[in-house]
Amino acid sequence: MQYSNITLSRDDKVATIRLNRPDALNALNPELLREFAAATAEVGKDSTLKVLVVRGEGRGFCAGADLLFFDKALDDLSLLPGYIQDLNDTLCGLEELPVPTVAVVHGYALAGGMELMMACDMAIVADDARIGDQHANFGLIPGGGSTQRLPRRVGMPRAMELLTTGRWLSGVEAVEWGLALRSAPADSIEEELESLLAGLRGKSRTGLALMKSLARASQDVPLRDGVALESATFARLFGTSSHPREGINAFKEKRQPEF
Repeated sequence: MQYSNITLSRDDKVATIRLNRPDALNALNPELLREFAAATAEVGKDSTLKVLVVRGEGRGFCAGADLLFFDKALDDLSLLPGYIQDLNDTLCGLEELPVPTVAVVHGYALAGGMELMMACDMAIVADDARIGDQHANFGLIPGGGSTQRLPRRVGMPRAMELLTTGRWLSGVEAVEWGLALRSAPADSIEEELESLLAGLRGKSRTGLALMKSLARASQDVPLRDGVALESATFARLFGTSSHPREGINAFKEKRQPEF
């Protein structure tokens, strides 16, 4: 598929999707969402990849939904259901991807941009990034999952503050709140990203996929059910993959495993 609203690249077991509408602060229009979903599917099918990085071109990560689209939707409400479905299918598809995902955030991650960031497993953010929901500032509510993901990430009181006041967090605050993994000065963010990627490239793709799916499931099931799911998955891994044997042999032989 040819992409014009995003770019997709692969290098050294890492895929990178870049939102590529810098003149619109990478706002999420219908075309971008469809391309993003297609690129995510490509990454999922490429067994050589161990991680997906999501980032934005230009001055910011993503300023949210495309207001030009919503100008049209106000005059034709039939456009809204399809857009919201595409948005949520895209974000859920990112969460279900069988590799860890890392958002790299600079500038703004607002409304739909924050929802995109939260759909990634981890986020590395610039210290001076501006992150928030801001729907309440304009008489709106989220449509891409903020009311559901944000309380799970930061707890109900903090989520309610961000949702109802429209407050923006700095990158440093986002880390303090548990919304991002770590922050760094803008000119050091690449080093922080590489430090994380270096710990992922050599891992088993199968193991990463199962680890992610189990951790995601933990948010939706009682503890005992989650532990039972983990136990069953652990046993299945030994019966269906050569990676446990390779890992154990590498440990005994004091070498790095080859996956």
